Amino acid sequence: MAKEIFKRTISARKLDAHKGNFGHIFILAGASGLTGAAYLTSQACLLSGSGLVTLGIPKSLNPIMEVKLTEVMTKPLAETKQFSLSLRALAQIKKILPEINALAIGPGLSQNYETQRLVRQLLLFVTQPAVLDADGINALVGNLKILKNLKCGLVITPHPGEMARLLNLKVSEIQKNRVRVAKDFAKKYNLVVALKGYRTVVAAPNGKAYINDTGNPGMASAGCGDVLTGIIASFLGQGMDGFKAARLGVYLHGLAGDYAARKKGKISLIATDILNKLPQAFKALV
Repeated sequence: MAKEIFKRTISARKLDAHKGNFGHIFILAGASGLTGAAYLTSQACLLSGSGLVTLGIPKSLNPIMEVKLTEVMTKPLAETKQFSLSLRALAQIKKILPEINALAIGPGLSQNYETQRLVRQLLLFVTQPAVLDADGINALVGNLKILKNLKCGLVITPHPGEMARLLNLKVSEIQKNRVRVAKDFAKKYNLVVALKGYRTVVAAPNGKAYINDTGNPGMASAGCGDVLTGIIASFLGQGMDGFKAARLGVYLHGLAGDYAARKKGKISLIATDILNKLPQAFKALV
C-alpha cells in the first residue's frame, strides 16, 4: 500500500534540529500578472519542511511579495521592461547559488524571450538539484539538447500540454502513452519526469516508474502545479534524490487535495486549499 511505503520515507524531527538541517531553497518565479505562482511555490516549500526559502523575483514586484510572504525571504533581481526576470539577473543568481541546497525554476516566469534565455543559461551552470516547471519547461521547447549537458540532477513536472510541446506531439498522443512517454524521456535525458494529470506518472532514468493514486478532478485548477513544484523542491533541499522527492511530492500533493475536496467539494477547490491541507497530509505520514 502506497501510504505505508511513504510512512517510512518521512521521519520525525530530532529534538536538537535547527533550520540549517532542512535545506535552503531558491525559487525563481513570478512576473507581472503572475505573482500568485511565486507565492504558491514559496509557501508550499515552507509547509513541506524547508528550513529556509528565498524567492528571486523581478525587482519591481518585490514590494508585492514582501507584503504577501512573511516567512519567505525575497531577492529583487534585474528585470525586463515587461517586469519579468532579465538575463542580467544571471550574475546576481550566481552569487546566491553557493548558499542554497536546491532550486525551483519556472512558475509564473512568463515566456518573455529574454527570461527564457535566462532559464536556459542558468540550467547549464547549476550544480544543485532542481525542479523545473511551467515556463521553465517552455524554455526547453526546441532546445532539448541543453538537457544533455546538465551538471545538476533535474526533475521536470510537465502537464500533458507541456510535454506535447517538448516532443512536438499531440496531447492525445501523450495521454494514450503516458507511462511510456515519461519513461522514455527520463531515460533519454537522464532526469526524473513527473507527468501530471489523472494518475500522475513519475519516471526515473533507470526505468523505474510510479503511478500515483491520490488526487481528484478538483485539482484541475490554476496554481495547483505551483504547489507541487514547491513540495518537490523542498524534498530535494532536504536531501532526497529526484525520484524519491517527486514520488513523495505527487503523493502528498494529491493527498492534500483529497482532504481539501472532502471539506469544500471539487468544484470550488483552489490551490490555496491544497496549501492549507498540507499539514494534515504530513501528519498522516509522520
